[in-house]
Amino acid sequence: MSDALDVRTFTVGPVQENAYIVRRQGADRAVLVDPGAEPERLIDAIDALAVTLDAILITHTHFDHVGAVAALARHTAVPVYCPAIERGVLADLDGYMGATGFGPFESYEADHTIGGGETLELAGLQFEVDFVPGHSPGHVSYALPEHQALFSGDVLFQGSVGRVDLPGGDWPTLLASIERLLGKYAPETTVHPGHMGLTTLAVERDTNPFLRELAHNS
Repeated sequence: MSDALDVRTFTVGPVQENAYIVRRQGADRAVLVDPGAEPERLIDAIDALAVTLDAILITHTHFDHVGAVAALARHTAVPVYCPAIERGVLADLDGYMGATGFGPFESYEADHTIGGGETLELAGLQFEVDFVPGHSPGHVSYALPEHQALFSGDVLFQGSVGRVDLPGGDWPTLLASIERLLGKYAPETTVHPGHMGLTTLAVERDTNPFLRELAHNS
Protein backbone atom coordinates (compact mmCIF):
# COMPACT_ATOMS: atom_id res chain seq x y z
CA MET A 1 0.00 0.00 0.00
CA SER A 2 1.28 3.44 -0.91
CA ASP A 3 1.98 5.95 1.85
CA ALA A 4 0.62 8.77 -0.31
CA LEU A 5 -2.45 10.57 0.95
CA ASP A 6 -5.66 10.53 -1.07
CA VAL A 7 -8.01 13.42 -0.24
CA ARG A 8 -11.29 13.83 -2.11
CA THR A 9 -13.06 17.17 -1.80
CA PHE A 10 -16.83 17.59 -2.08
CA THR A 11 -18.15 21.14 -2.05
CA VAL A 12 -21.68 20.88 -0.72
CA GLY A 13 -24.64 22.88 0.45
CA PRO A 14 -25.90 26.45 0.11
CA VAL A 15 -22.71 28.07 1.40
CA GLN A 16 -20.29 25.85 -0.53
CA GLU A 17 -18.67 23.98 2.34
CA ASN A 18 -15.85 21.51 1.73
CA ALA A 19 -16.35 17.96 3.00
CA TYR A 20 -13.42 15.56 2.69
CA ILE A 21 -12.94 11.83 2.32
CA VAL A 22 -9.41 11.06 3.52
CA ARG A 23 -7.47 7.81 3.13
CA ARG A 24 -4.08 6.40 2.26
CA GLN A 25 -3.75 5.98 -1.48
CA GLY A 26 -5.57 2.81 -2.52
CA ALA A 27 -6.73 1.97 1.01
CA ASP A 28 -10.17 0.50 1.67
CA ARG A 29 -10.65 2.47 4.90
CA ALA A 30 -11.22 6.22 5.13
CA VAL A 31 -12.33 9.09 7.33
CA LEU A 32 -14.98 11.69 6.52
CA VAL A 33 -14.37 15.27 7.65
CA ASP A 34 -17.19 17.82 8.06
CA PRO A 35 -20.13 16.37 6.11
CA GLY A 36 -22.10 19.58 5.91
CA ALA A 37 -24.86 18.78 3.41
CA GLU A 38 -25.92 16.59 0.49
CA PRO A 39 -25.70 13.25 2.32
CA GLU A 40 -26.78 11.23 -0.72
CA ARG A 41 -23.89 12.64 -2.74
CA LEU A 42 -21.40 11.79 -0.01
CA ILE A 43 -22.81 8.29 0.39
CA ASP A 44 -22.54 7.74 -3.36
CA ALA A 45 -18.91 8.89 -3.24
CA ILE A 46 -18.09 6.51 -0.38
CA ASP A 47 -19.66 3.66 -2.34
CA ALA A 48 -17.89 4.63 -5.57
CA LEU A 49 -14.53 4.62 -3.81
CA ALA A 50 -15.38 1.25 -2.26
CA VAL A 51 -14.17 2.41 1.15
CA THR A 52 -15.38 1.71 4.65
CA LEU A 53 -15.40 4.69 6.98
CA ASP A 54 -13.66 4.47 10.34
CA ALA A 55 -15.07 7.73 11.67
CA ILE A 56 -16.68 11.09 10.99
CA LEU A 57 -14.59 14.02 12.24
CA ILE A 58 -16.14 17.42 12.96
CA THR A 59 -14.09 20.61 13.20
CA HIS A 60 -16.99 22.67 14.60
CA THR A 61 -20.76 22.58 14.70
CA HIS A 62 -21.93 25.41 12.46
CA PHE A 63 -24.76 24.05 10.34
CA ASP A 64 -22.82 24.12 7.08
CA HIS A 65 -20.29 21.65 8.53
CA VAL A 66 -22.62 19.22 10.30
CA GLY A 67 -25.90 19.27 8.39
CA ALA A 68 -25.35 15.75 7.01
CA VAL A 69 -23.72 14.20 10.08
CA ALA A 70 -26.81 12.33 11.32
CA ALA A 71 -27.60 10.85 7.91
CA LEU A 72 -24.00 9.75 7.31
CA ALA A 73 -23.64 8.31 10.81
CA ARG A 74 -26.85 6.36 10.41
CA HIS A 75 -25.82 5.03 6.99
CA THR A 76 -22.25 4.08 7.93
CA ALA A 77 -22.70 3.19 11.63
CA VAL A 78 -19.35 4.79 12.48
CA PRO A 79 -18.51 7.01 15.47
CA VAL A 80 -18.71 10.79 15.26
CA TYR A 81 -15.97 12.87 16.92
CA CYS A 82 -17.16 16.31 17.99
CA PRO A 83 -15.50 19.19 19.88
CA ALA A 84 -16.49 18.75 23.51
CA ILE A 85 -17.45 22.40 23.99
CA GLU A 86 -19.91 22.20 21.09
CA ARG A 87 -21.44 18.79 21.74
CA GLY A 88 -24.69 20.41 22.87
CA VAL A 89 -25.01 22.25 19.56
CA LEU A 90 -24.78 19.04 17.55
CA ALA A 91 -27.40 17.50 19.84
CA ASP A 92 -29.86 20.37 19.20
CA LEU A 93 -29.02 21.87 15.82
CA ASP A 94 -32.38 23.53 15.23
CA GLY A 95 -32.35 25.02 18.70
CA TYR A 96 -29.02 26.69 18.01
CA MET A 97 -29.29 27.32 14.28
CA GLY A 98 -32.99 27.94 13.72
CA ALA A 99 -32.53 31.71 13.59
CA THR A 100 -30.18 31.39 10.61
CA GLY A 101 -33.07 30.69 8.24
CA PHE A 102 -31.49 27.41 7.19
CA GLY A 103 -32.73 23.96 8.09
CA PRO A 104 -34.46 22.07 9.53
CA PHE A 105 -31.55 19.90 10.62
CA GLU A 106 -31.30 16.45 12.12
CA SER A 107 -29.40 16.58 15.40
CA TYR A 108 -26.94 13.95 16.59
CA GLU A 109 -25.51 12.84 19.94
CA ALA A 110 -21.74 12.68 19.45
CA ASP A 111 -20.11 9.32 20.11
CA HIS A 112 -16.78 10.84 21.18
CA THR A 113 -15.73 14.31 22.25
CA ILE A 114 -12.33 15.90 21.76
CA GLY A 115 -10.74 19.03 23.06
CA GLY A 116 -7.30 19.19 21.48
CA GLY A 117 -4.12 17.31 22.21
CA GLU A 118 -5.45 13.91 21.16
CA THR A 119 -3.99 11.66 18.51
CA LEU A 120 -6.62 9.64 16.69
CA GLU A 121 -5.51 6.49 14.90
CA LEU A 122 -8.10 6.00 12.19
CA ALA A 123 -8.00 4.37 8.74
CA GLY A 124 -4.28 3.72 9.12
CA LEU A 125 -3.63 7.43 9.70
CA GLN A 126 -2.63 9.42 12.79
CA PHE A 127 -4.66 12.60 13.15
CA GLU A 128 -3.37 15.21 15.59
CA VAL A 129 -6.19 17.24 17.10
CA ASP A 130 -5.54 20.91 17.88
CA PHE A 131 -7.82 23.24 19.81
CA VAL A 132 -8.14 26.33 17.60
CA PRO A 133 -11.00 28.52 18.86
CA GLY A 134 -11.82 31.97 17.60
CA HIS A 135 -14.29 31.24 14.81
CA SER A 136 -16.34 29.14 17.21
CA PRO A 137 -15.76 28.35 20.90
CA GLY A 138 -14.77 24.70 20.55
CA HIS A 139 -13.26 24.61 17.07
CA VAL A 140 -10.60 21.97 16.43
CA SER A 141 -8.41 21.15 13.45
CA TYR A 142 -7.08 17.78 12.32
CA ALA A 143 -3.50 17.43 11.10
CA LEU A 144 -1.61 14.59 9.45
CA PRO A 145 2.01 15.70 9.98
CA GLU A 146 3.39 12.62 8.23
CA HIS A 147 1.58 13.74 5.09
CA GLN A 148 1.89 17.50 5.67
CA ALA A 149 -1.87 17.94 5.60
CA LEU A 150 -4.13 20.08 7.77
CA PHE A 151 -7.93 20.13 7.83
CA SER A 152 -8.49 23.61 9.16
CA GLY A 153 -12.26 23.95 9.14
CA ASP A 154 -13.13 27.64 9.25
CA VAL A 155 -9.97 28.86 10.98
CA LEU A 156 -7.77 29.54 7.95
CA PHE A 157 -8.63 29.96 4.27
CA GLN A 158 -6.86 30.78 1.05
CA GLY A 159 -6.20 34.50 1.50
CA SER A 160 -8.66 34.82 4.35
CA VAL A 161 -9.58 33.63 7.84
CA GLY A 162 -12.73 32.56 9.65
CA ARG A 163 -15.28 35.20 10.51
CA VAL A 164 -15.54 36.24 14.13
CA ASP A 165 -18.92 37.98 14.14
CA LEU A 166 -20.87 34.83 15.04
CA PRO A 167 -21.64 33.77 18.64
CA GLY A 168 -18.41 32.79 20.36
CA GLY A 169 -16.20 34.40 17.74
CA ASP A 170 -13.20 36.43 18.85
CA TRP A 171 -10.45 37.94 16.70
CA PRO A 172 -7.48 37.82 19.14
CA THR A 173 -8.36 34.20 19.95
CA LEU A 174 -8.55 33.27 16.27
CA LEU A 175 -5.23 34.96 15.52
CA ALA A 176 -3.57 33.10 18.40
CA SER A 177 -4.97 29.81 17.09
CA ILE A 178 -3.56 30.43 13.62
CA GLU A 179 -0.21 31.43 15.11
CA ARG A 180 -0.06 28.09 16.96
CA LEU A 181 -0.75 26.16 13.76
CA LEU A 182 1.90 28.12 11.88
CA GLY A 183 4.42 27.39 14.61
CA LYS A 184 3.60 23.71 15.00
CA TYR A 185 3.39 22.37 11.45
CA ALA A 186 5.75 22.46 8.49
CA PRO A 187 5.42 25.51 6.20
CA GLU A 188 4.78 23.17 3.25
CA THR A 189 1.71 21.71 4.97
CA THR A 190 -1.30 21.71 2.64
CA VAL A 191 -4.32 23.41 4.17
CA HIS A 192 -7.65 21.77 3.33
CA PRO A 193 -10.06 24.50 4.42
CA GLY A 194 -13.78 24.47 5.14
CA HIS A 195 -14.43 26.79 2.18
CA MET A 196 -12.58 27.84 -0.98
CA GLY A 197 -9.47 26.22 -2.42
CA LEU A 198 -6.35 24.53 -1.12
CA THR A 199 -3.37 26.51 0.09
CA THR A 200 -0.30 26.00 2.31
CA LEU A 201 0.72 27.38 5.66
CA ALA A 202 3.72 29.10 4.08
CA VAL A 203 1.62 30.86 1.46
CA GLU A 204 -0.83 32.12 4.07
CA ARG A 205 1.92 33.16 6.47
CA ASP A 206 3.59 35.19 3.74
CA THR A 207 0.63 36.59 1.77
CA ASN A 208 -2.59 36.45 3.78
CA PRO A 209 -3.59 40.07 4.46
CA PHE A 210 -5.33 39.10 7.69
CA LEU A 211 -2.08 37.73 9.12
CA ARG A 212 0.06 40.85 8.71
CA GLU A 213 0.04 41.26 12.48
CA LEU A 214 1.70 37.85 12.83
CA ALA A 215 4.23 38.63 10.10
CA HIS A 216 5.05 41.92 11.84
CA ASN A 217 5.64 40.09 15.13
CA SER A 218 7.77 37.31 13.67
